[in-house]
Amino acid sequence: MTAQHTERPDHEIIIIGAGFGGLGVAIELKAAGMDDFVILERAADIGGTWRDNVYPGAGVDVPSWNYCYSFEPNQEWGHWFAKGPELKAYADHCADKYGLRPHLRLNTTVKQAEFDEGTHRWTVDTEGLGPITARYVVFAYGGLTIPKRPDIPGLDDFAGTTMHSARWDRDYAPGGERVAVIGTGSSAAQLIPELAEQARTLAVFQRTPIWAVPAMDFRIPRPLRWFLKKVPQAWIPFRIASVLMIESFFLFGIRFKIPAMVRMVEWAGLALMRRQVRDREIRRKLTPNYRFGCKFPTFSNRYYRTFARENVELVTDPIERITPTGVLTGDGVHHEIDTLVLATGFYIYERGAAPPFPIVNGAGTDMGDHFQTHRWSAYEGVTVPGWPNGFWVLGPYSVTGSYFLMVENTARHAIRCMREARRRSSTRVEIGRRPHDAYFEEMVRRQSTSIFYTSNCADSHSFYFDKFGDVPLIRPATGAEAWWRARRFPLDDYTFTARESTPS
Repeated sequence: MTAQHTERPDHEIIIIGAGFGGLGVAIELKAAGMDDFVILERAADIGGTWRDNVYPGAGVDVPSWNYCYSFEPNQEWGHWFAKGPELKAYADHCADKYGLRPHLRLNTTVKQAEFDEGTHRWTVDTEGLGPITARYVVFAYGGLTIPKRPDIPGLDDFAGTTMHSARWDRDYAPGGERVAVIGTGSSAAQLIPELAEQARTLAVFQRTPIWAVPAMDFRIPRPLRWFLKKVPQAWIPFRIASVLMIESFFLFGIRFKIPAMVRMVEWAGLALMRRQVRDREIRRKLTPNYRFGCKFPTFSNRYYRTFARENVELVTDPIERITPTGVLTGDGVHHEIDTLVLATGFYIYERGAAPPFPIVNGAGTDMGDHFQTHRWSAYEGVTVPGWPNGFWVLGPYSVTGSYFLMVENTARHAIRCMREARRRSSTRVEIGRRPHDAYFEEMVRRQSTSIFYTSNCADSHSFYFDKFGDVPLIRPATGAEAWWRARRFPLDDYTFTARESTPS
């Protein structure tokens, strides 16, 4: 793929991905007066995670008021922990209100992105629209996009229905069927109670038990919804309360691992289990052997109760193979089923997942290859040395207690760089190796005192850890610090270069 040297870029900015990350960056760009951008989306609709995950019970694991843009509070939440359809509706609302539809290019799959050192611009090759050029690219392809199929012998031999939770068939009805679920992560914890109420039998195959702690989840009463919608700023206390709750847990429970806080949360989970599951053997199987926080937190008032149902079986023996009619476990038992549900998560750090397509710099190096041989890192979670004019949403060491705050911080960071490039009449912006490495070393040093490295997380099979033993998904900092640094990082940490006789 070769960029053309004689033409102007098609757009100043290309955003790849129309989930909440890409949409949030687009809104911030418009607010900054940068309208020359296009949003490329592989699917036929926007919404990312909340477009794809439509399994029964899908919803967020944090209070709704912490799961929206700070500049666009959603006063239409129907639940304290928002459900999937509400989140999809919020994405549509934001796209309409902020005029993003004309910028969207749906059904456009990115095949490759390549930076040209001669023209200081990116060429993004796509299926559907062909190559598109831009000065800058914002990579917002998300982190939970490629479903992981477990490596189990015979999986393709199963003659019944097989579905991954992230590729749910909306028309599927489990009523009267014998259903099996492989996996007990966050999606499974939401899906399993729903299936148990409809299926004839449900077998849950568990490798690693999870901590499920009580959720303050409830349907928001109509009078309160009316009040929040009609009274200006009435939502602020709810936002502050939810932010403080999440930030406190991340700071004191994970970052500094205050034993009392971790034990308090674990006690709440165990108390919930004892109250809902009378069988001691089942409780033993459901009890994790690692500390809370090692894996993605799960909040549920229904998960443990499900295993007290007569039609639900918890299976902890290892799966030996999948047969055409069921699941054979290591104890020799064959579990006859009609439908197999794979709640086995996503590829995150594997080759071909992050990034999901080649991102080639001017030296011909693919970022996917780079991160398979080098530790995952990005300056302030946004930029990588060697890949100029590129900005990453959900980059390594970017997420604090709020996904939406991370999106806004990333947008602010990118906009500061682009504005400075305009001020200096520059066409190439690249983070310096020294400030990048200093940030990475700071993050690693901070995480060394976190629960991930001072506890027994190695037994948790957590997707937080990459192949190098690092936890690049989590930024060991408060949201307030990340917010401040996104607006105050030294612009001289970047090298700004002007291309002579540039056509744009």
